[in-house]
Amino acid sequence: MLNKYVIALVIILTFCCNTWAQDDKNSEDKKEVQTETPEELQVEANNIVSDPIDPLAPARAAFYSAVLPGLGHAYLKEYWKIPVIYAGLGVGVYFYLDNNKEYNRYRDAYKRRLAGFTDDEFYGTINDDGLREAQKTLSRNREISLLVTLGIYALNIIWANVDAHLLQYNVDDNLSFKPHYKINEFDNTGNLGITVNFKF
Repeated sequence: MLNKYVIALVIILTFCCNTWAQDDKNSEDKKEVQTETPEELQVEANNIVSDPIDPLAPARAAFYSAVLPGLGHAYLKEYWKIPVIYAGLGVGVYFYLDNNKEYNRYRDAYKRRLAGFTDDEFYGTINDDGLREAQKTLSRNREISLLVTLGIYALNIIWANVDAHLLQYNVDDNLSFKPHYKINEFDNTGNLGITVNFKF
């Protein structure tokens, strides 16, 4: 039961870290745009157009993450996400190995009882039915741990792909959608509106 809560906590923390990182990444991108030299940017009719989009970057990031977990994030220069990925994979592998070891203990004890021996470590505390039930529970937990580990591996690939897409997302002020709120000083009421900018 504790295994399920720990695994769920790891998955939730992984997604929360991604949302926190987006704010940091957007602020870093804005700083980079302000510090770039004019030679690195294309200027057309007073509009600043950023570097061209690389359509293969998401595919490359996903491929690198499939080859070695975390390598896609290293390709995207998001190094802080690599320990998060390996922590999730490590927790899944740990619970798989722990459940497998316990399963083997109960299985060996049950086999010895079927052979007629009464010298196993559970003799006198757990009966034969208890040993069978323990094996079923540990086998199910082992399979769940394996599925969670494979799920975290797959999420690592998807995460790198989505981040590569988001890094190329247009956040320029020439293309924006901003809600605004303004107080009307004449009758002291609030005005709510939406501004849509599309400059080309």
